[in-house]
Amino acid sequence: MALTRRTLIGSMAAGSALATLPDLTAPAPATAASPPGDVVGKITVGYQGWFSCPGDGAPIGGWWHWSRDRFQPPSPANTTIVSWPDLRDYTHGYTTAYPDLGNGQPAQLFSSYDQQTVDTHFRWMQEHGCDTAALQRFNPFGDEGPTRDAMTVKVRSAAERFGRKFYIMYDVTGWTSMQSQIKQDWTTKMSAHTASPAYARQNGRPVVCVWGFGFDDDGRPFAPAPCLDVIQWFKAQGCYVIGGVPTYWRQGINDSRPGFGEVYRAFDMISPWMVGRTGTLDGLDWFHTNVNVPDLADCAAHGIDYQPCVMPGDLSAGHRRHGDFYWRHLYNLTRLGAQGLYVSMFDEFNEGNQIAKTSETQASTPAGAGIRALDEDGTFCSSDYYLRITADGGGMFKGQLPLTPVRPTPPVIGGGPPPSGNLAAGRPATASSQHGPYVAGNAVDGDRGSYWETTNNAFPQWWQVDLGAGHPVNRLVLAVPAGWEARTQTISVQGSADGSSFSTLVATTGIRFDPATGNTAAVALPATPTRHVRVTVTGNTAWPAAQLSQVEVYAAGGTPTPPTAPGNLTVTGRTATSVSLAWSASTDADGVAGYQVRQGTTTVASASGTSATVTGLSPATGYTFTVVALDPAGTSSPPSNAVTVTTDPAAQTDLARGRPTAQSSQTQSYGSANVVDGNPDSYWESANNAFPQWVRVDLGAAGTIGRVVLRLPPAAAWSARTQTLSVQGSADGNGWSDLVASAGRRFDPATGNQVTLTFPAASARYVRVHVTGNTGWPAGQLSQLEVYTA
Repeated sequence: MALTRRTLIGSMAAGSALATLPDLTAPAPATAASPPGDVVGKITVGYQGWFSCPGDGAPIGGWWHWSRDRFQPPSPANTTIVSWPDLRDYTHGYTTAYPDLGNGQPAQLFSSYDQQTVDTHFRWMQEHGCDTAALQRFNPFGDEGPTRDAMTVKVRSAAERFGRKFYIMYDVTGWTSMQSQIKQDWTTKMSAHTASPAYARQNGRPVVCVWGFGFDDDGRPFAPAPCLDVIQWFKAQGCYVIGGVPTYWRQGINDSRPGFGEVYRAFDMISPWMVGRTGTLDGLDWFHTNVNVPDLADCAAHGIDYQPCVMPGDLSAGHRRHGDFYWRHLYNLTRLGAQGLYVSMFDEFNEGNQIAKTSETQASTPAGAGIRALDEDGTFCSSDYYLRITADGGGMFKGQLPLTPVRPTPPVIGGGPPPSGNLAAGRPATASSQHGPYVAGNAVDGDRGSYWETTNNAFPQWWQVDLGAGHPVNRLVLAVPAGWEARTQTISVQGSADGSSFSTLVATTGIRFDPATGNTAAVALPATPTRHVRVTVTGNTAWPAAQLSQVEVYAAGGTPTPPTAPGNLTVTGRTATSVSLAWSASTDADGVAGYQVRQGTTTVASASGTSATVTGLSPATGYTFTVVALDPAGTSSPPSNAVTVTTDPAAQTDLARGRPTAQSSQTQSYGSANVVDGNPDSYWESANNAFPQWVRVDLGAAGTIGRVVLRLPPAAAWSARTQTLSVQGSADGNGWSDLVASAGRRFDPATGNQVTLTFPAASARYVRVHVTGNTGWPAGQLSQLEVYTA
C-alpha cells in the first residue's frame, strides 16, 4: 500500500497568518498560456478510486485502503480513514468491525471496485459541475497494479456514460524504478485509453500528470535529471504534461528540493500541492498573497498554465467551518485569475478532505468511534454540501456566478431545516434496554419491518430520539410491523431541551395497534419546543416488552416566527485585518440555527454560536457591523445593535515566514522548514543527545531587526521545559555574533509555550538559534522562529 500524502508531508503544514483581503469584484487578469480545454478553464477533481472490500472481486483482495492490515476488517483500532461516507446512494455496502452507526444500523463501507460506486461518483460529478477527474495511479508494478488497471477501465466507462473527462495522474511516491517503468506503463497500457472520447485533452493533446517530482522527502529521492527526462519523454509522445509539485516549487525551499527549477518549468501546467499547509482562513489569505500571486506571475512569465490546489479542509481537524474554508479558497483562487482549479480531493476519506457525500451526523457515523460528521461544529450540513459548494464555486470560477467572498451555498438545500417532514428520521436514538438485534435505531431507519424491543418482563422501559435542535413538536406517529397481531401498549411521552431534564407532554394512556388500521397510531402533543423526545412504555398486552418499529415526530406548521434580535453586540478583539465580536443569544420556538454578521446588507461571517471573527479587513479602517439570527427555516431576526470599530494599524511582518532554513541536524521528518511554516503544531527537532545544535533562517536580504519570538507547540502535552540558547546574527551565513546571549529560556504551556526576546537594533540577513541544553528532551526543539524589525 502506498504511503499517504498526509504521512509524508503533513508536518510541513502552514498555519494561521493575517493578510488583507482586497474588495475585488472581478477576477484578476491573467494571460493563459493555453486556450480553454479539458483542464484550462475547468474544475478538476483528484480521484483516488482505491478502496476495495472482501468479496468485491478486486485482485488485490482485502480491505484495501480502509484498513492498516487489509486482511482484517476495518475497526477503530485497524483503520486508515478519518471520515465516514454516506452510503445511501450506493446499492451495496460491506459490513465492517466498527460499532454500529448511531442509528443502530451496521457500519458499512463501499468498494471502488464496484462499477456502481464509480458510476455514482461520476454522476455526482456531472450533477455538480466537476468537469474532469484526475485518476491517481501509483506504482503499477507492485501488487496493486492489476487492480489499478481494472479501475482505469471502470473510470473510463463511467466518464463516457456521464459526459465527464478523465486523465492519468501518476504518483511517483515510493516508485524506485520510476524513470523506466512509467514509460513502459504508458506505452503498453495507459496510452490506449486516450482513444476514449472521455480522455482529457488540452491544446489537442492527451493530458498526463506526474505528481511528486522535487518533493524534499525520502519517498521521492529522484534527482533532477531523471525527472526532466520523464517530462520530455511524455512531451515527445504528444502529451500535455501537468506537474503536481511542492508548495514552494518556485523558491526551491521548505518542501521543495533545490535545483529543480528546470524540471518545474518543463511542465505545460503547474499544480502545487496545498493539503496540510493551512487550516485557517487567515492562512489561506497568507498563501494567496505570498505564494499564489507570485506563482501565477512566474508561470505567466514562462508560458506555463497555473492550476492551484483548492481544498474543502480537513474535516477530522475541524478546518471546514461549515463551508467557509472551502469557499474562501475558491474565492481567493478565482480572484487570482488561475487558469484551472484542482480540487483535493473527491474521495479522500483517508485524509478527511473529501467532497464526496459524507455522514451528516453521528446517527450515520459509527457510534463512539471519534469520527467527525459534517455537523461537527454544530451546523447541520447535508451530505452533498461540499459537492454543492463545488458547483457554485465552479460557476464563480467560470464567470457564471458573481465573484463573492461569502458562500451562496446554504448548508441545507433551500436553506430550510435539516430534516423535512419526519424530524426523527435517521436521528440518534437510545433506549433503556434492547433485546438482541432489536436496537433503538430500528425505530428511525424508515424500515417498518425492523423494530426496537426491550428486555422482556422488565417494565417500565423507554425509547428516546435527539432531533438535533428544538422544534415545536405537536404530533407523533407510532408503529409496529404491519403483519403483527393487535395489541395495546401503555405509554407516556416526555420532552426535553437538554436530554437531562424531562417534562410530560402526554400522560400515561393505552395506545392501540391494530393490523386493520396499519398497526400505526397518531399521538397529539401540545406544540412545545422540544429537542429530545422520549416514549415511556409500562405495558404491552401482546408481549412482555416494549416494541416499536417506527417513531415519527412532526412539528407545528404555520407562518414561521422570526427569532428575537441578538443583544449586546460588542467588540471583543481586533487586529489590523480582523475584528472579533460577541453578542447575547437569540431565542426562537424552532431553535436558532445560527447567526450572520453583516456589514450593511452584506454577510461577512457566519457562526453557530454567539461569537465570530470577521477577517480580511484593511488596516486602520472603520467598519460598522450588526448581527442577525436565523431559525432552521432560514427566517432571520431583526438586527442587533450596531457597533463601529477601527482596525489596528498594519501589523509588523514576520520576516522569517516561508523563508529558506537550515539546521545542524534533524530527527525523522522534524526538519527546519517547520519553524517558518506558520503552523505552531509542526516543529524542528535535532538529533538527540548531541548538543550543541542550531536552526537558522535566511531572511533574503540584510535588514534591521530587534525582536525574535520562539515557540513550541501550545498543547499541554508539551510539558514545561527550559532550553539554554542564544540568538545569533550574520550578514553572510558564516561569521556570527550574539544578538541575545546564551541563557535558560522557559517554555511553559500555561503561557502559550513561547518566548519573546528583544535586543538592540542590529543588521542581519541570517538569524540562528543556538541550543546547548533542554530540560524536557535531549535535543533542540522549536515550532516557530519569528523575526521582526526593531
